[in-house]
Amino acid sequence: MKLRNRLLALFRSADYVPMPEPEIARTFGLARKERDALNIEIRQLLGAGEIVQIKEDRLCLPRDADLVTGRILFRQGGSAYVVRERGPSEPEKEAVQIPAENTGVAIHGDRVVVRLSDELSRPRGGRHGGEPTGRVIRILERAHETLTGNLQRTKLFFYVAPDDPRFLHDIYVPDPAKSGVRPVPTIGDKVVVKLDEWTQRHVNPEGTIVARLGRTHEPSAELAAIFHKYRLSPEFPADVRREAAALPARVGIAELFGRLDYRAVPTFTIDPDDAKDFDDALSVENLPNGDLRVGVHIADVSSYVRPGTALDTEAQRRGNSTYLVGTVVPMLPHELSNGLCSLVEGEDRLTKAVLLTFHKGQLHSTAFANTVIRSRKRLTYRQAYALLKEDSLDKIRRLPLPPAHQTGSTGRALSDLRRDELADLQRWIRQLWDLALRLRRERMRNGSLDLDMPEVKIFVDEHGYADRLERIEQDESHQLIEEFMLAANEAVARVARQHRLPSLYRVHDDPDEEKLQEYRKELATFGVAVGDLTLRGEISRLLNILKSHPQGYTLRTQLLRSLRKAVYRASPDGHYGLAKTDYTHFTSPIRRYADLVVHRVFDHYLVKHLGQAAPRGFQFGYNIARMEILAQHLSLTEQNSTEAERESQKVKLLEFFERETTKKKRTVFAAVITDVRNHGLFVELPDAMTFGLVHLSTLRDDLYQLNNAGTALVGRRSKRRLELGQKISVVTERVDRFKRQIDFRLNG
Repeated sequence: MKLRNRLLALFRSADYVPMPEPEIARTFGLARKERDALNIEIRQLLGAGEIVQIKEDRLCLPRDADLVTGRILFRQGGSAYVVRERGPSEPEKEAVQIPAENTGVAIHGDRVVVRLSDELSRPRGGRHGGEPTGRVIRILERAHETLTGNLQRTKLFFYVAPDDPRFLHDIYVPDPAKSGVRPVPTIGDKVVVKLDEWTQRHVNPEGTIVARLGRTHEPSAELAAIFHKYRLSPEFPADVRREAAALPARVGIAELFGRLDYRAVPTFTIDPDDAKDFDDALSVENLPNGDLRVGVHIADVSSYVRPGTALDTEAQRRGNSTYLVGTVVPMLPHELSNGLCSLVEGEDRLTKAVLLTFHKGQLHSTAFANTVIRSRKRLTYRQAYALLKEDSLDKIRRLPLPPAHQTGSTGRALSDLRRDELADLQRWIRQLWDLALRLRRERMRNGSLDLDMPEVKIFVDEHGYADRLERIEQDESHQLIEEFMLAANEAVARVARQHRLPSLYRVHDDPDEEKLQEYRKELATFGVAVGDLTLRGEISRLLNILKSHPQGYTLRTQLLRSLRKAVYRASPDGHYGLAKTDYTHFTSPIRRYADLVVHRVFDHYLVKHLGQAAPRGFQFGYNIARMEILAQHLSLTEQNSTEAERESQKVKLLEFFERETTKKKRTVFAAVITDVRNHGLFVELPDAMTFGLVHLSTLRDDLYQLNNAGTALVGRRSKRRLELGQKISVVTERVDRFKRQIDFRLNG
């Protein structure tokens, strides 16, 4: 048995008593020359946090010393929680709550050792009551060696105020003129600072400026800071660029061998206004027997990105594209993501298709094939919605194209289409919606949860500044696309499971009953009474209630946080939210590496089980073990991109409202009072999906006081009431970009 395995077996044995290293060596009967190897193994286990050292240099597992290891995640107020590390077969354990005064010198994301205390955490709005608490005693691994922030100075020293509001300490730095960075950073610049070793919490950390990103709050500097923080690179390595440049500009005739030719079949894409790439298209075929066949055609990235190439290695490393406000960090170079693989209007494109045949409106059969298509029209959701709802073709023709700087391709304007072309488009869109509506209703009857949330899209001007907000609802045009994508994903997952093919699955585990119970208690504080939330029907009933509730968006968001996160896995463990036994990601290979892998599984199925010709250059080298490693990696890259996208949204939202404060006539926003305190009103702007404070000091028409119930501010003279759930109008008062806070005042 290897020495490391012997050590771990010793530490895990029921009768083990913590002992120092020399005693372990004697227990193992190691010769003197073997003790160096023992020392190396122990140092590595200590460094990894798998064992800990307690009094008198004795060694044991963390659990035996009331210690846990894990990642520490901070809240903006300074407190934190530690997500415990666990083995592959160990169940998930509740997080350890860390009071602000017990976080030591930990920084957000660090791997730490925590000593558990005997106390349980106090309830915080019903969210964290009764969880174990602890104190950080050791840093195992820093999450980041560098931070970004704003360079400032006092009379005596220079310092960097970190961008991340969860890092509460300013970082002292030497005179920037002596840093060697060019151009020399000046006060108010956005900079990157490398942290020195930090060992004492009551002493501010020190560091060295290593890069200047630009002027703080300029769009380019803020974007560069996000790139740095989340380790995103808009540039590709030289070998990747060379491979991309060597690809053909157009689909060649030789590439069509073995493919079904769908170029004469009505096919089109439907995407957001600002879509940079188009990886899915729908075709409509009216079959001679009266059936309707819908083709879900997905860009065949695997035909160009082969395993083992530089393109493939880099795509796997990135894991997915990251969509920041106003820009994208693509998984694949522009030649593929916006060119050869993007299903742009009027160009031949290679695709993989799931062909769904409907008989009298019901899904009758499913087939799979490699295809070639030519999209007749690049439609936006706005255009598709108009084709669904508006009967007047003249009105539809007047819909404008999205601005060229905000999209990858606009296609032809609807006004450029012949009248019969537009009428055909409308007919096909309405045929698809009739089928999608049936699929959606059936899915909901089977227990699928309608967890779609409205979102606010932030649009930027030509200079990168946020200049417009638009609330995006999941209307029928979105639902039309969603239902066919879900059907395709489910069909591919089903054949992979049935034929036991090594594959990746999109898994959403059942929720934790205790978290649902905590959430149920929290709902009660908002006057929402529900039954057992472990029952799908009760969650569906709750979602209907929240659609019209004043705090509906907030409570729906908290519901999502109470559910487990969807992840990638090599086992077909089902999808709770969609109520599907079989589910994978197949429909977005331009922006998700998981889908590219599933495309290779798709080809493996076509060749091995359907006897179709192998695509040129096809190879399949996956097994379950490799899929599991990929699944874990891709779940992490997805999480990193999600956090970067949220950060981008926050930065641009603050930028938008800060620009509001410079206007002579400020925009009036509809708001709802979500909380009442003695210092003011917390409000939500539903159309902007933004939260802020109306401070008591801005209520100048009267002296307002909090009522006894704590639900309203009441004017002493006028008796005017500003109470929980009330709809009001506000304008922007001030914005603190560093604290990430927005203050409003009542309009009028």
